[in-house]
Amino acid sequence: MIETGKLNSKKTAEYLSAGKRFDGRKLNEFRELVIEKDVSKKAEGSVRVKLGKTEVIVGVKLAVGAPYADSSNQGNLMVSAELLPLSSPRIELGRPGFPAIELGRVVDRGIRESKLIDLEKLCIKEGEKVWTVFVDIYSINDDGNILDAAGIGALAALKIAKVPKYDLEEEKILYGEPEKDLPLNDVNPIPVTVHKIDGHLIVDPSLDEEDISETRLTIGGSNETISSMQKSGPASFTIEEVEQAVEIAKNQWSELFKKVQQFMK
Repeated sequence: MIETGKLNSKKTAEYLSAGKRFDGRKLNEFRELVIEKDVSKKAEGSVRVKLGKTEVIVGVKLAVGAPYADSSNQGNLMVSAELLPLSSPRIELGRPGFPAIELGRVVDRGIRESKLIDLEKLCIKEGEKVWTVFVDIYSINDDGNILDAAGIGALAALKIAKVPKYDLEEEKILYGEPEKDLPLNDVNPIPVTVHKIDGHLIVDPSLDEEDISETRLTIGGSNETISSMQKSGPASFTIEEVEQAVEIAKNQWSELFKKVQQFMK
């Protein structure tokens, strides 16, 4: 008797060897990307991202608090992810597990290391009050590659986020009264996660492909600049495979951002 998992893995490897995938895509081809903006009335910026059947909602909230001791003139950034049970039967209720924690950290690193947000411009009173940017990620449906969908959503939500007015005398945020755009630098970091299956490198895996992925490398950046990298999974990449993965990511960044811009109009 042949185990189903092994059969799927073997057939997938055969397809990949021929440069094919079960859904008809090429190895370096993303699924259809759709972005809907302003899906939450309570957020300063929000989007719903659909990547094939994978779906996430990303919201940006701003609050006023104290700065960190080592950055008294800079605002704060916090990224969190919640993988909801409604998005997959594999997710159970309870405290966030490692996948949710890792998702938040990888998206955070991509934003932070790219210097997307000009944190100094979020300082209200040095050493006392700064804006904190909260990026919250929620999975709605998991059909593979939640990570890239979340990273794209974070970029899009930050691009449309507004900073509310703040009454310094009353120490009160006037939510619903946007004062200005969130201060962003001219970079557009997007994560591209390259998976390795039986020696083949693919992007944007479906859930079935993700299940048999041996390892993955998430490369964040824009244009020709790499801002972050994160490897996960037990298998290794050769130096040549890492170089190939970087080239794949670079080729995808501009195309993906063009699609993001299309939906931000």
